[in-house]
Amino acid sequence: MKKNQIIDNIMNYIKDNGGINKTNEQWYVGISENATASLFIDHNSDIKNRTCIFEVAESNKKAREIEEFFINTLKTDGGSEGGNHNAIMVYAYKKTPTTKP
Repeated sequence: MKKNQIIDNIMNYIKDNGGINKTNEQWYVGISENATASLFIDHNSDIKNRTCIFEVAESNKKAREIEEFFINTLKTDGGSEGGNHNAIMVYAYKKTPTTKP
């Protein structure tokens, strides 16, 4: 999927779930080659309530650009050094007391 479409999809998801304001620190955005494992195993995101989203980017470079947009522009939480060269999935989740950064 194209970079701008992924940004729009994730932004709309965050907005629909109580985000998009001056600081969006209650949201975490990252990249992975396996977003499901990252969301539900690494970060302990809520699988039952599905407070997360992921999209597949065209390349690792585009995935990193999207991740950096959310972290640097929208001020979400996240680590811009995550993922490896195969990481093309961009994911976001709403942080809760049970999630892990």
